[in-house]
Amino acid sequence: MRIEVVTLFPDLVRDALRHGVVGRAITRGLLQLGTEDPRTHTTNVHQTVDDRPYGGGPGMVMKPEPLCAAIAAAAERLPAGSLRVAMSPQGRLLTQATLNELRAAPGLLLVAGRYEGIDERVLESAIDLELSIGDYVLSGGELPALVVIDALARTLPGALGDERSSVEDSFSAGLLDWPHYTRPEEFAGRRVPQVLLSGDHAAIRRWRRKQALGRTWLRRPELLAAQPADEEAAQLLQEFLSEGKRR
Repeated sequence: MRIEVVTLFPDLVRDALRHGVVGRAITRGLLQLGTEDPRTHTTNVHQTVDDRPYGGGPGMVMKPEPLCAAIAAAAERLPAGSLRVAMSPQGRLLTQATLNELRAAPGLLLVAGRYEGIDERVLESAIDLELSIGDYVLSGGELPALVVIDALARTLPGALGDERSSVEDSFSAGLLDWPHYTRPEEFAGRRVPQVLLSGDHAAIRRWRRKQALGRTWLRRPELLAAQPADEEAAQLLQEFLSEGKRR
């Protein structure tokens, strides 16, 4: 998969992606990453990429000329049909389902805005999708772009040590994750649930699904509304509630 990031801080993006799962994916050739700086497409000595907003108000707005030129340059390195995405708090909320859609694209161009925002004409003429990672405001789009890249890298075959990891991640099945435990068996007076020590894989699978359903009901109940009708799920959730596992 190839991803291009249009950013005023290319070193920030490249340095952050040298580590962990994403770094390994790049080293193994599973993920190709490029950056394009709008400053290199300016025409004045000060490399001006922002200006005051029409209508007044605080802050500055990213100018359309250098930003569109940077997007066009980055797009030339991507295959035809690649998606051009602007990271924006006004965008569609990022979910695992959205990531699956992005993963299916031939390539991905992420635009990391700065200042008060991007000239609307850029969004209208050069962007396919606006994407948000949450209902809050950051100083720029670089961190959201890194979130998208990290989440996508986990889905690439060969990126993880165990291919089951991406399948069993939180939200892959539309639910929160179940509790995880490792050695020692007892810590601070708390023991690992006996079922996880039993070696009974069917019982372990059932326990984990029950916990995932229960946690989702307690913490993100709106996610359960999107789940298809499932007799086992209904039974497991009822067991969870009757056991009083509320936390």
